[in-house]
Amino acid sequence: MSKIIECENITHYYGNRLIYENLSFDVEQGKVLGLLGKNGTGKTTIINILNGYLKPRSGVCRLFGEEMEHLSPLTKSKVGLLLEGHVQHAYFTVSQIEKFYSAFFPKWKKEAYYELLKKLQVLPSQKLSTMSCGQRSQVALGLLFAQDPELLILDDFSMGLDPGYRRLFVEYLREYASAENKTVFLTSHIIQDMELLIDDCMIMDYGRLLLHKPVKEIMHHFKRYRFTRPGDTFKLEGDEDFWYPSALGDKWEVYSFLPKAEVEQRLKAMGVTEITEENLSLEDAFIGLTGKY
Repeated sequence: MSKIIECENITHYYGNRLIYENLSFDVEQGKVLGLLGKNGTGKTTIINILNGYLKPRSGVCRLFGEEMEHLSPLTKSKVGLLLEGHVQHAYFTVSQIEKFYSAFFPKWKKEAYYELLKKLQVLPSQKLSTMSCGQRSQVALGLLFAQDPELLILDDFSMGLDPGYRRLFVEYLREYASAENKTVFLTSHIIQDMELLIDDCMIMDYGRLLLHKPVKEIMHHFKRYRFTRPGDTFKLEGDEDFWYPSALGDKWEVYSFLPKAEVEQRLKAMGVTEITEENLSLEDAFIGLTGKY
């Protein structure tokens, strides 16, 4: 299977602040990859680097085999990009902006635009300037589908959408990507949406990539363990198999990819007796991997 996105040893700073050091990952054709991270970990930055808008300190990214700084018009036409802030040209109506954008994309699919907006109950005569943030987001997403890109890059795609519209769009995007063998790279602050949509998950920490795994693997293997332990002498910090141990009074919780039997064996060796294993949502797993603060 061909690699649509390739990033090799990306190192980037803002002033003296390190954003990434030797960040490497790739995305195969037909995959839906979600990038998760707290604010300031560089999610939008890597999208800007991918598209050649920002030059890193070192390293290289490729889209369809072409380096980020030398993307040909043909390669750019294969990419549908949605950045934070969404659609501009607020003086257009819904139908006028469709006609405007159609001139730039040879594979334009007008019906895809109007099909989505019809489901979302947006009228062709509405002016973008009179719309809510969520409605403008819907117009932007419709324009993206009409481009019929091979790669969709969506930065915080669900911004402004209410729960019903978010769920509708997630289902629509999942069906579209699967049926058309599209590759999708996206970010969102609504992790529940990501859990329904993505195949693989990348989680960023400050200055590094924490993990890059299939979502099914994270959900199957990463668990939370709760137990009671009196006193404040119990320490797990520094043990790389246990993530973010924390306590409220004598009630403890810890996260781990280890099998349950091994977790129990190691905790019991430290004097813990009653241990409860809990399955996690993707949002719970994200908090377990990055900490609450």
